[in-house]
Amino acid sequence: METTAVERLLREAAPHELLVVLRAVLTAGFAARTVELLLADYGMTELQPVTDSPYTGESRPVLGTVAGAAFAGQRLLVEPDGGTVTAHVPVSVRGDRLGVLAVSMATVPDAGARLELSRIAEALAHELLVAGRDTDLYLQARRTSRLTLAAEMQWQLLPGRSCARPGFALGGQLEPAYAVRGDSFDWSATATSLTVTLVNGMGDGVDAAMVTHLAVNALRNARRAGVPLTAQAELADQALHAHYDGREHVTGLLLTLDLATGAIDVLDAGAPRLWLLRDGEARRISLAEQLPLGAFGDTEYGTERLQARPGDRLVFVSDGVHDTLGPSGDLYGEGDLGRAVVDSAVLPAAQVPNAVLADLAARREAAWTVDDAMVVCLDWFGPEPDRDSPARLRTEAGS
Repeated sequence: METTAVERLLREAAPHELLVVLRAVLTAGFAARTVELLLADYGMTELQPVTDSPYTGESRPVLGTVAGAAFAGQRLLVEPDGGTVTAHVPVSVRGDRLGVLAVSMATVPDAGARLELSRIAEALAHELLVAGRDTDLYLQARRTSRLTLAAEMQWQLLPGRSCARPGFALGGQLEPAYAVRGDSFDWSATATSLTVTLVNGMGDGVDAAMVTHLAVNALRNARRAGVPLTAQAELADQALHAHYDGREHVTGLLLTLDLATGAIDVLDAGAPRLWLLRDGEARRISLAEQLPLGAFGDTEYGTERLQARPGDRLVFVSDGVHDTLGPSGDLYGEGDLGRAVVDSAVLPAAQVPNAVLADLAARREAAWTVDDAMVVCLDWFGPEPDRDSPARLRTEAGS
């Protein structure tokens, strides 16, 4: 069956029956014996099977399994299984890694079949994002345990966990994944620019999540009104102060990247820190720290100009990362963080946050409950080809 026909069947399926339809398609077209959809959990350490009843399927670790390797490496891998083989196909959309489609069949798929399976998995990824508006089935499948209410609020606030285009790639992660409180990130791209924001609401539990929600939505509202970065911060500052009268505030870092030139405008309003990886060396970018959002309500903010080079990597971290004490009493951000950024240089942006957080967990003195920890990684590859250029159109037509 052609991919377009599969896409139509998935679009027409009820949101909770995507896997039912897909099983029928793959059984008829590939003689599939079993079809399983494994979704990455909130901690990005387990692949959880989608089942009719929540929490009933046996999860598979990302590390040490073929399914996990397919997910991490974003490539189709085939695993022998007795008299059959299982094709593990990444399920991703626009760089956002959702999980893996595991298809068991009698023979190893050839190159044509692999390409078709990859296209079907991509079509499934698109439909999963849409279906999530109408059913909890896929959100429930991502959980190895129950989320706190604050964590539920924070995960629903995020734009995604990763994103990729020819000119850039993004990845972000929050910990503790099932009990995160005040940390959050956001991003939005146009044809010419990319805006990234990181915020950390003060307080604990739901209170921290609520102030963070107000801050993120105030920043989104201002960004969507088309105002510059300074005005976005000032309008969010006013909104927070109007509601909390200075009793609560949010630290933040706002950044806009010109995708054609690499010019960066950045605004530092508190705790999140910025590191640059260039030519194999990592260094912290020192910025002029300004007042937190919501502190006074009438703060005038300014931006600083940085210049990225093609191949640069920017790593953003919250205070739960750089201010964490290690076993010897020193701050993680004073030495170990730079080394972790260098050590993870070979990884794609989507995998860097988990790598840094895993390194932090191995060196921190206390448990995750001490503070939230947030890492966001941005790679800029250079100017994107003109979408309307004859060369690009020829390339896309031939692909």
